[in-house]
Amino acid sequence: MAVAGNRVAGGLAAVWAAAWFDFFFTVPYYRFTIRSRADVTTAVLLLFTGLVVSQLAARARRLKVVAVTDAGYLAQIHETASLAKSATVPDVVVNHVRQQLTALLDLDGARFEYGALLGHPPRLEPDGTVTVGHSRWDVQLSGLPAEEIELRTFGNGQYYGRFMLQARPGSRPSLQTRLVAVTLAGQAGQAFGVTRTARSVS
Repeated sequence: MAVAGNRVAGGLAAVWAAAWFDFFFTVPYYRFTIRSRADVTTAVLLLFTGLVVSQLAARARRLKVVAVTDAGYLAQIHETASLAKSATVPDVVVNHVRQQLTALLDLDGARFEYGALLGHPPRLEPDGTVTVGHSRWDVQLSGLPAEEIELRTFGNGQYYGRFMLQARPGSRPSLQTRLVAVTLAGQAGQAFGVTRTARSVS
């Protein structure tokens, strides 16, 4: 139960193990009463061991999920980086990243704006934080802002445009996920730099 469920389920399993030990294996039998000090010690040890095992099992499951998720993130970044190096036009990479961002951040949609910055929408910063005006927005508490969020794209230090992200209500991507989004946007910026260099050389 501790392995298949969560920490609460594991804790309940530990309590039930101790209770049924008392009920079936201690004198007086078939009563939730313990008279022997040795039986009390055994019941306490059963409870303690069960709780410890459930916590360790829950932590192991969480670490496995993190590892699998990290592998998925790395695969996305590697795929986009390879595309950025080989694409003859940056639009191919921009569209690819736009689709990745929509799935990654649980968005209703995303679009890309070339050129000058207009307005002051909420912004996904390079460090993964979200700012609204001059204040930091608590994504884990409030979710992503309802209005469009800009994610700026740079290549070799030059600004090329921005992704405009429309979040779904209640979307709360983790800081790690937001950092991956920033990295993907950076790969799109690199595609602009690569194609511009190729044009200047030719």
